Amino acid sequence: MKVDYHVHLEEGPYSLRWWNRTAEALLRFRQPARDRHTREWMEELASWMHERINRGAYSREWLDLYRVRAKELGLSHVGIVDHLYRFKEFKPYFEQHMHLEDDELGRMQRIWLDQVCTDSIEEFVDFILEQQPIWEADGVSLKLGIEADYFSGGKEVLAPMIDRYPWDHVIGSVHFVNGWGFDNPETKERFEDIDLLALYQQQFQVVEEAISSGLFNFVAHLDNLKVFGYRPAEHELFPYYQRIAQLLKQHGIATEINTGLFYRYPVKEMCPSYSFLQILREHGVPITTSSDSHFPDDLGSYLDEAREILLQAGYHEIVTFEKRKRISVELLDKK
Repeated sequence: MKVDYHVHLEEGPYSLRWWNRTAEALLRFRQPARDRHTREWMEELASWMHERINRGAYSREWLDLYRVRAKELGLSHVGIVDHLYRFKEFKPYFEQHMHLEDDELGRMQRIWLDQVCTDSIEEFVDFILEQQPIWEADGVSLKLGIEADYFSGGKEVLAPMIDRYPWDHVIGSVHFVNGWGFDNPETKERFEDIDLLALYQQQFQVVEEAISSGLFNFVAHLDNLKVFGYRPAEHELFPYYQRIAQLLKQHGIATEINTGLFYRYPVKEMCPSYSFLQILREHGVPITTSSDSHFPDDLGSYLDEAREILLQAGYHEIVTFEKRKRISVELLDKK
C-alpha cells in the first residue's frame, strides 16, 4: 500500500521565495494559454497567483492539486496535518516556549511567528472534513491530522486540543531546543559553537517526553536535528536511538520514514538515518511513510525509495490511521 501521512497545505512566511515556489507548483499542473515568458503569459500566471492568495490554502482549487498528484502516484491514503503554529488559537503556546527575547534570535523568531500564525484551526478542520467525500469518491482516502510541536510541559495545552477535534492521526514533533527553532536556515550558524552531543541529548530528551506523553499516534522525523548536516559521530547517538526505540515500543507509538530532509534540506538524508531505522526495526516499532510535502507537486516525493529502504531494514508492514486507530497493512501489495 502506498500512503503519505505527513502533508502540509501552507506554511509561510509569505516571501518572494514562497510566491515563486507556489507559482512553480501551479505550473506543474496547468499551463497558461499564452506563449511562455511573454507579458501575456505572466499576466495569466499573476491572475492565478492572485486567486491563490485570495482564496488561501484551504480552498478546493488548491487541495485538488494534491488529489490529482495522489492519483498520479497511486497513493491510497493522504494525511493533511498542517503545523499547529499556523493557528492563531495556539499562538500563546508558542509564545510561552519559543525564545522571543529582545535579542537577535528572539526578534527573528518573533517576526517569523507573526508571519506564519495567520489561520484558524476551526477553518482547517472544517475544510478537510468537507473535502473528504470528494476524495473518497475519487478513490483516495483523505485523512485529517495535525502536527503539534511538543515542548516540555506542553501536555496541558495539547491534550484538550487533541480531544476536541475528530483527528484521524496526531503527529508529535520537535523543532525547537531551548526555544531555538533549529531548522531555520537563517540561524544555522549557531550549530558551529555548540557541543553537538549535548545538543542532541537535549533534543532527544524532549522527543522522549513527547513519546511518554501518550498524546500522539506517531512521532515525526526523530533525528531532524541533523537538518544542516551537523551531527556528532553517529555511533555516539546509538544509546539515544535505543532509548527512543524502547519508549516507542513501550507506549505503543509509531514513527515515520520521512523523506523531507532528503529533498528539501542540505543533509540529503531521510529521517530516521538507516542506523536509527535498523534499531527501530529491531524493537518492532511501527512505522508509516511520509513526504513532509508543503506543496502539491512534492506530494509523495521519494516514497518509492523510502519503501525500498524499509524493506532493506526488514520492515514488511506499515501503518495507517483512522479516527486515531492504528491499522497495519502490507508494505508491498500482494499480487
